[in-house]
Amino acid sequence: MKTFEITPKMLTLGGVFYPTGYAVLLFPEADQAQQAAQALEAGGFASESVMLVPPATILRDIGKVDGDSGEGFPSVGTEGHTVGKYIALARQGHHGVMVHAPSDEDTQKVLASVSHLPFTYGQKYHMLAMEDLEPAIR
Repeated sequence: MKTFEITPKMLTLGGVFYPTGYAVLLFPEADQAQQAAQALEAGGFASESVMLVPPATILRDIGKVDGDSGEGFPSVGTEGHTVGKYIALARQGHHGVMVHAPSDEDTQKVLASVSHLPFTYGQKYHMLAMEDLEPAIR
């Protein structure tokens, strides 16, 4: 697995986080995110396609939150709402796992790989739409 690094391709023209072709899953505990990353690699995803995203990184790089009391990057629409959800969960200590899963088959492989782990929130970023991902167990 590699270290998360936001790239211009992961942002809209307005600067909002929108990593087309990726799935993002949030877990309440760091060890659950680590287990998910390992399960994704064991499920056939290349290690360089899987990234752990700790809460501080979610706040700073994805949410563009400046300091403890800062608000996130202002944005309207679904992308902005989703980033707001990431910010709220990161403030509660949730950890993210991001995996490059461009095809529908890859998305199903992601869900099958982490089916034993109850993630809190998940999104798949398609070219023109986002898809809510639901955990197999709650």
